[in-house]
Amino acid sequence: MWVYEKKLQYPVRVGKCDIRMAKYLAEQYGGADGELSAALRYLNQRYTIPDKVIGLLNDIGTEEFAHLEMIATMIYKLTKDATVEELDAAGMGAYYVSHDRALFYQNAGGVPWTATYIQAKGDPIADLYEDIAAEEKARATYQWLIDMTDDVDLQDSLKFLREREIVHSLRFREAVEILKDNRDQKKFF
Repeated sequence: MWVYEKKLQYPVRVGKCDIRMAKYLAEQYGGADGELSAALRYLNQRYTIPDKVIGLLNDIGTEEFAHLEMIATMIYKLTKDATVEELDAAGMGAYYVSHDRALFYQNAGGVPWTATYIQAKGDPIADLYEDIAAEEKARATYQWLIDMTDDVDLQDSLKFLREREIVHSLRFREAVEILKDNRDQKKFF
């Protein structure tokens, strides 16, 4: 189903080691409104959604995995040159003890990722409204992450991701209208 290109969807550059930002970026790696949750939510919901929107969920769910890869790259680059002492001073000592420098699906507060972050009601319109909300929450989080750094290289990648969340929200809104029109015309449901 997928063809993997061995390159990131958008270049990820960081100007400096910044453990604090890496810790904050974990929110988009393993948080409730992060990229893993979004990818799994959309790829799961496609099984109970009308044919007219399956492709949309496939496409956006797949793109969310590309975003997850970008976030992982950012976290790696922001911490790769950090010493154990610097990690500990930045509040990542416990993380280091548990995972060394391996990426682990958890949010910025250190709470591990859980399947309870994924919603699937089985009602296409309800699920799409959930998806719109998820994209808007991700957009807001990206804006707050942009506000938390002065690294223009990192901001550039974060702005790209923020803009993609806006596009996804718009596509889901369009899908809601399509499904509402079909429901009103009794074409399915």
